[in-house]
Amino acid sequence: MSKQTGKIEIMAPVGSYESLAAAIQAGADSVYFGVGHLNMRSKSSQNFTVKDLGQISSICHQNNVRSYITLNTVIYDEELESMRTVVDAAKENRISAVIASDMSVIQYAREKALEVHMSTQTNITNIEAVKYYSQFADVMVMARELNVRQVKQITEAIRKEGICGPEGKPVQVEMFVHGALCMAVSGKCYMSLDLLNSSANRGACLQPCRRAYRVMDNRDEVEMEVDNEYIMSPKDLKTINFLDKILKAGVTVLKIEGRGRSPEYVRTVVSVYKQAIKAYFENDFSEKNIEEWNRQLKTVYNRDFWDGYYLGKRLGEWTKKPGSQATKKKVFVGSITNYYSKIGVAEIRMQTHELNINDDILIIGPTTGVIEEQIREVRVDMKNVNTIVKCETGSIPVRSMVRRSDKVYKLIDVDPDFDPDGRYG
Repeated sequence: MSKQTGKIEIMAPVGSYESLAAAIQAGADSVYFGVGHLNMRSKSSQNFTVKDLGQISSICHQNNVRSYITLNTVIYDEELESMRTVVDAAKENRISAVIASDMSVIQYAREKALEVHMSTQTNITNIEAVKYYSQFADVMVMARELNVRQVKQITEAIRKEGICGPEGKPVQVEMFVHGALCMAVSGKCYMSLDLLNSSANRGACLQPCRRAYRVMDNRDEVEMEVDNEYIMSPKDLKTINFLDKILKAGVTVLKIEGRGRSPEYVRTVVSVYKQAIKAYFENDFSEKNIEEWNRQLKTVYNRDFWDGYYLGKRLGEWTKKPGSQATKKKVFVGSITNYYSKIGVAEIRMQTHELNINDDILIIGPTTGVIEEQIREVRVDMKNVNTIVKCETGSIPVRSMVRRSDKVYKLIDVDPDFDPDGRYG
């Protein structure tokens, strides 16, 4: 018999229209995104502008998805007017809420009757902090340094003490469940600012922590290589193995990190956690399912995985290699030049490489989102062939609608244990 289901919200990161479409395809309940330079991904190409707010809001409302704008950097006096402009635009375009940590943003958003969610930069670790921020916010993300037991104590106290947000509803507790982790407490790191004059707290982190380092003595005579070169680069957080414990702890908003990651990352991670929530409420949160979910999560960008601090660990687990350890990677091969809806066929203009029968492909576009297909049939000049080569135009059957100019990628297997330098074994 199924458990009584409360509403669990999956919040997806989006940094492009392709990712927005992918999040909606996968069943996200809400999305969060940055606009301009006052967010923690301000230097990323994966960012929107104020002019995008109307279209983002329209897409989200059409699909019954909540939209959250991140205004979570440190704000200086000379930026107050810019901040107010963004908040005004968010209100005007019916954005659901603003994610903030600076009091100037929080207070102005409340003046405009715009819902506020507390950012991880506020480092909420106890019930007194929840009580304080409840005068401003309806949803609060807990610090990633807490363990599940501590989070459960907070959610129980919210319920027992009747702590409500400005809307008069009980405060909702949010937790990061998947994605990149920072070595610093709640992401408040000054390493990039100190070494490279580019502040993480201004959304401009250049990630010196992700690099390999060597130790040199003061005389420049002796140099030592650290055994684990990436001593400040944590593995990615993954909670799928113990998501049941997080749900039992009273968490109702599950946040996925990754505004700078690809549309297929967004689609895969949202889909997997959506499956896991459904399985939990249907009493089917089994080891077999967990094994399959882990397999899927490994196919997209990751720095390998660990549990974070949620199960009581006090030290991080560090990556052994730079970059992604995904078991799949995509290779651009061409673009969609036509789609014949009556027969479900897409026409592809090959620009690089080739495509063969049984190849797995991704078709990605700003409206299409992410479509994954296995090539079952190929035609060139109306004739059945086994391969479309570079510079040819061919057609393949597809199960979902695609659009002209959508990009086509071949998915290939990657051996995550392969190391050309032989250092990782």
